[in-house]
Amino acid sequence: MGQNYRHANTSVTLINYHFVWIPRRRKPVLVGEVAQRFEELLRAKVEELDCQIIALEVMPDHVHLFLNCPPTVAPSDIMHRLKGATAYKLRDEFPHLKKLPSMWTRSFFCSTAGNVSSETVKRYIENQKTR
Repeated sequence: MGQNYRHANTSVTLINYHFVWIPRRRKPVLVGEVAQRFEELLRAKVEELDCQIIALEVMPDHVHLFLNCPPTVAPSDIMHRLKGATAYKLRDEFPHLKKLPSMWTRSFFCSTAGNVSSETVKRYIENQKTR
């Protein structure tokens, strides 16, 4: 998955986002049962958002998530919903996480990616004038 186009009534899209985010104070809390449960919760929420995971890596102090998403959900909304749902359940199920002021920082990194590189798209657009 990830390189499949999404077809809707009025559009065809391929939108892939690479997200990176960290626990509050970059604490290495994503280990053992916490990491396992986080991944379960994350996968369920991603499915609920009609996104598909292309790649996921849960490190003790940060998360890399590469998602294929519909054009109707903004990256900031995706992050808000993923962080909110996972923080609420993790802090409820693992009381030691309540020692942090919050589970996640408010920040995140997001980059887009598709089938071709930015340079290829740039060349394609520039070559349109010569046709």
